Amino acid sequence: MKKNFKNIYQFKIILAETNPSIWRRIQVPETFTFWDLHVAIQDAMGWKDCHLHEFNIKRFGLRDEIRIGIPEGDFDTEFLPGWKHKIADYFSMENRTAEYTYDFGDDWAHTIKLEKILPLEKKTKYPLCIEGERACPPEDVGGVYGYEEFLKIIRNPKHKEHKCMLEWIGGKFDPEQFDVKKIHFDNPDKRLKMIMS
Repeated sequence: MKKNFKNIYQFKIILAETNPSIWRRIQVPETFTFWDLHVAIQDAMGWKDCHLHEFNIKRFGLRDEIRIGIPEGDFDTEFLPGWKHKIADYFSMENRTAEYTYDFGDDWAHTIKLEKILPLEKKTKYPLCIEGERACPPEDVGGVYGYEEFLKIIRNPKHKEHKCMLEWIGGKFDPEQFDVKKIHFDNPDKRLKMIMS
């Protein structure tokens, strides 16, 4: 992973408009780029990284859009490639929040909050997910409202789509399930090479 760093950024990632809230708390090296942070969020939340994403964060009083890929439907929009911009150039204890959107169709909005800047613990492997609550919604479920409808259907055996929806999700889904020990972080450099090749 990224070498030669002294500090760790602790973020709370909150999936917007979910009730009860779906969230993760992660710790990442200060040397991370926004691409690295994107991969860590994907892995901690449980997303599969099969859609476009965007960070929206203030810098010098202006909002920057940091993403990968071509802006959909708006080719005049300027955006910054995530792998070229470090989180430490944006986040500070005075500039603690950003918005992260994953899947412009389902429009999964996340709030990113920098909670602390901590010293490196030498025997700890980063990135690290230290806690969280609730399962990540399934990919392509239709955003927050589609997810709410999905939960109603799988909880009601009498619903006409119950069987079909359970088959679609693989037989079962527990929205309360989250196990921090099952979080595995992918290598962001390898993932970027796969996308760029």
